[in-house]
Amino acid sequence: MTPSEPPAGAPARPWLLRERRGVRPTTSTELFFDLVFIFTITQLSHYLIEHPDWRGAGHTALLLALVWFVWVYTTWLTNWLDPDRGPVRAMLIGVALCSLLLSAAIPQAFAGTGLLFAVVYVTVQVGRTIFALWAVRGTPWLVDGFQKSLPWIVGTSVLMVVGGLVGGAAREALWATVVVLDVVGLLIGYPLPKRGRSRPERWMVEGGHLAERSSAFVLIALGESILVTGTTFTSHVNVVMSGAFLMAFAGSVALWWVYFARTAPAATQVIAQAGERTGALSRVAFNYLHPVIVAGVIVTSAGDERLLREPGAPTTTVTALLTLGGPALFLAGHAAYMAVLWRTVPTSRIAAVVVLLALMPVCVALKAAAAVCAAAALAVTVAVILADRSQARRGVQ
Repeated sequence: MTPSEPPAGAPARPWLLRERRGVRPTTSTELFFDLVFIFTITQLSHYLIEHPDWRGAGHTALLLALVWFVWVYTTWLTNWLDPDRGPVRAMLIGVALCSLLLSAAIPQAFAGTGLLFAVVYVTVQVGRTIFALWAVRGTPWLVDGFQKSLPWIVGTSVLMVVGGLVGGAAREALWATVVVLDVVGLLIGYPLPKRGRSRPERWMVEGGHLAERSSAFVLIALGESILVTGTTFTSHVNVVMSGAFLMAFAGSVALWWVYFARTAPAATQVIAQAGERTGALSRVAFNYLHPVIVAGVIVTSAGDERLLREPGAPTTTVTALLTLGGPALFLAGHAAYMAVLWRTVPTSRIAAVVVLLALMPVCVALKAAAAVCAAAALAVTVAVILADRSQARRGVQ
């Protein structure tokens, strides 16, 4: 929590506001809300598995960004509002239901269910913001941000619906524009003529809570990758597949270890004590960087599914991109996250990304078995873990 007190105001509904006393624990309501996104990550993973090309990867990234906006902005709202109060709980359940509909529309989002995806997305984004304005009325430091963001959200909502009505490249372009405008709008504080912009130092964010919530989402993504691995393994149970299954599981454990063993609790503490920098740090760390980390898990999950289907098959470009690119994307996102919070250069993660990228053409040129490619990715990730442990012994973050 920021050390300064919120600007004076008389909230119309103070009982809806969350108590601001240190890092507040995640409530069961928030955890229930998160459960919906297990299905979402599964849908995204399967979409990438079924569309293993550059266009499929672009579609997956675009859908992940839009879904992430739904989750992260709802999480920001519950940073200020008490999830266990009746109206807030009802809002979360409503967003959870809409998120299920969004997830159901993912497989055909760039085909027949595009309009459904767009309408549900718009309903969540606009509806949640209007609810927020009702809930925080009389609290200047919150009302200002929501009032300035609403016109931007309405504008991008129009683009989303138009994108749902058209198809092909036009839909891709319009939805990509929505993502860009959302990223830029938040970055510059949703400026409005004669109204100025919303300044992050006035957001009064409880950063530790956002850190814990984002960590929970990463855990959900990792859990989904294990689910995909287990489901694929059950249809091909034999000695060879058992070895591939153990390697895929070890890969998931390694990614978990990199994120959670040391940096996750330390990050919660750092951002909880960031003072006026908390809003700006949270914007970069959670809105911009965590979806990259989650994307790394999704790509890795698709690579594990490919590994379990054909562990002895020669490594193709697609296999290399999934098997080595997934951990590389995860480590790159985590390196950026650490750099933002600690203002240091996470050399072990950067070196690991370089090695993983360099291994891609090597594995393809040598036509190494997919299992060999996966083993190389695991070895590089374990090397990062060992480097972390070495730094911990020396007292270095």
